[in-house]
Amino acid sequence: MTIDEGPSRAPELSTWTTRRWLRVGVAVAMSVLVLLGVTGAWVLGRTESISTNLVDVKSPALTTSIRLESSMLNQETGIRGYGLTGTPDFLEPYNQGLTEQKTYAKTLSGLLQGNAARLRDLKAVEDRIETWQTQIARPIAASPAGRPSPSATQDAGKGKAAFDAMRVAMTTQQDRLRADRVAARADLASTMRLRNWLFAAIAVVIVALAVIVFEALRRGINAPLERIGADARAIAEGDFGHSITPTGPADLRRLSDEIEFMRRRLVRALDFSEEARARLDAQSADLKRSNAELEQFAYVASHDLQEPLRKVSSFTQLLQRRYSGQLDQRADQYIDFAVDGANRMQTLINDLLDFSRVGRVHHALQNVDLNTVMKRTLTAISVSIEESGAVITRDELPTLVADSTQMGMLWQNLIGNAIKFRRAGETPAIHVSAEQDGDLWRFAVTDNGIGIAPEYAEQVFVIFQRLHTKDRFQGSGIGLAMCKKIVEFHGGTIAVDPDYTDGARITFSLAHVPPETTEAQPMEAAGTAN
Repeated sequence: MTIDEGPSRAPELSTWTTRRWLRVGVAVAMSVLVLLGVTGAWVLGRTESISTNLVDVKSPALTTSIRLESSMLNQETGIRGYGLTGTPDFLEPYNQGLTEQKTYAKTLSGLLQGNAARLRDLKAVEDRIETWQTQIARPIAASPAGRPSPSATQDAGKGKAAFDAMRVAMTTQQDRLRADRVAARADLASTMRLRNWLFAAIAVVIVALAVIVFEALRRGINAPLERIGADARAIAEGDFGHSITPTGPADLRRLSDEIEFMRRRLVRALDFSEEARARLDAQSADLKRSNAELEQFAYVASHDLQEPLRKVSSFTQLLQRRYSGQLDQRADQYIDFAVDGANRMQTLINDLLDFSRVGRVHHALQNVDLNTVMKRTLTAISVSIEESGAVITRDELPTLVADSTQMGMLWQNLIGNAIKFRRAGETPAIHVSAEQDGDLWRFAVTDNGIGIAPEYAEQVFVIFQRLHTKDRFQGSGIGLAMCKKIVEFHGGTIAVDPDYTDGARITFSLAHVPPETTEAQPMEAAGTAN
């Protein structure tokens, strides 16, 4: 029964991760490189061995054999001259040749170790040398000096034959050594060609491996990652309906599935967010409309109440002037209550009217020198300053883009509060500081008055919130609420410094150029003990 392994192998490969593909690829590449390296090392070793044998054995052996022959020629020349003349000087080249013969023979024997054929050739040469020396050279050298040796004449033919036989043996040896050297050179050239081809093949294989690895990485990793990245960028640019297509190794496909799962969750979250935003926009529109209606109502109510309130105030004051002292004491007290209530009501309505105008009715923003505004403000409240004996110091103030009128109201309320809420029996000391912090200016109005407890640091900015009774400190409770609305209208923030305990310190920040205000900004009503 035949089993088709193709369909089962494809799913197996499809489960391979990037790490597994890389490991298999690296293992295959390393195996090929190791095999090529071993082969290259063998060829290099072979080349080195042949080259060494040629340089250190073959060539020196041939040279030594030639030198050995030269030493024998020296011996033959010396022996022949001595034998013919009996002159001792001819023995000198013979003796020198004999010494060189022994040296060269020993050297040649060492070079030919392991080469039996060449050692047999050397043995044949040595045998011929020994025959010539025994039969001719030694007897002549042993004859007395001063007269020709009889052996030289008698054995001339025999000596020539022995020496020629030796030279034939040496020629044979040299021819064979020369042939060995030629064969070694040919072997070296062949091995070097093999080495060159092998290294060229190794270079081709390495380049092919690099191309294969590069293409495999491009197709198996880079291309899938680029596709995933392109899909992710399409989603990031707002195409949330663009699905992620799984591709590449198993781990990259899992990554694609996870990104696709996140995309689906994001689509669901965005759908819910769109619905929530639509509801929030509707609620925001309702809130803006409600705030606008409330501000309009506050303005209209305070404005329309002015006329009847003026009548009530006028007639109660007329009653007070005309009938004061003519009625009993209780009637005078009731009239005083009515006059005081009408005056406080008129003050409250005026403050409420000013509060409603902030952010709704304002002059065009322009460069405003706060030093000039401060001087104008101090002139406006000069009576309070003189009565209280307040000492007011200030830093050099900047020029900002703002509403000059509202800046005057801001300084007037902050400095007026610092004078109003002073300690009994103590001269008010007020300092206005300004410090630049990047694009912002940070201001602070510091006094030595009764201060504001940390638990009331937020409450003081709520409209109509008072920390003291009207019998102790008069006011409507709108002053700091108006300050907060003015500062926020100009894009800043205002707060009470909780770390300052020697009085009160109100800090606020303003930008050199406030954010563009195209419509009245609805702000949370805030107030103070004013």
